[in-house]
Amino acid sequence: MIIIGEKINASLAGIKPIIQERDSARLLELARAQAAAGAGFIDVNVGTGVGSQEDEIVSMQWAIETIQEEVETPLCIDSADSTVLEAGLKARNGRPSLINSTKAEEKNLEQVLPLAREYNAPIVGLAMDKAGIPKTVEDRLRACDYIVTACEKHGVPLENVYFDPLVLPISTDIKQGLVTLNTIVEIKHQFPAAKTVMGLSNVSYGLPGRPRLNAAFLHMAIFAGLDTAILDPLDEPLMGAVRIAEVLIGKDRHCRRYTRAFRN
Repeated sequence: MIIIGEKINASLAGIKPIIQERDSARLLELARAQAAAGAGFIDVNVGTGVGSQEDEIVSMQWAIETIQEEVETPLCIDSADSTVLEAGLKARNGRPSLINSTKAEEKNLEQVLPLAREYNAPIVGLAMDKAGIPKTVEDRLRACDYIVTACEKHGVPLENVYFDPLVLPISTDIKQGLVTLNTIVEIKHQFPAAKTVMGLSNVSYGLPGRPRLNAAFLHMAIFAGLDTAILDPLDEPLMGAVRIAEVLIGKDRHCRRYTRAFRN
């Protein structure tokens, strides 16, 4: 199971000032802590919602260069703007990176997929189109298929695609948890070369006891075929839930990771 650390995101409380003030010490503290906790990638999103595109480009370059001076963990370059994505990839200077993200929309794919090919960087493909997140499994798969066709056109191998089935809050639609789980199952069936990834916490939005709901949903998603999760690696109970799920479905040979985590 690959963990993408979600803590360096300017939309989160406390992160926006770090980006705006160029606080290298606090940025590195977050990066080091996530790497030490077991993150396979560290997500970097510097979109503060304030300033120009050029401001975000400069912020991305600063954040990438600052982190990679001290931390070897691969980075997940996260932006809705392909120009910002490109700036982050250039700053990586050939180091392993993940592009987050693209969707089933022609203009977006035409901007992002050439970057994926040029920098040999895997992409997160969102199971949505310009109309938003589909409500049904079939429509989400249709979006995935559109991305697959575009990848073939641009020479991006399916092995480099992480499909995000997306999840809507069950507080607003009780069926959406099951829709997401079934989408994972069908992605693994229809596109076996691809991987799956998901941001976890949205499923429990608006409900009490969110950590328990998130952990239970994570178990179900891993059983359905989830390969990668975007979450807080500093959340020890949630990281414990990852190890429990892996050992229960036979992905942890001789229970070594589970035993190591339990002892720690």
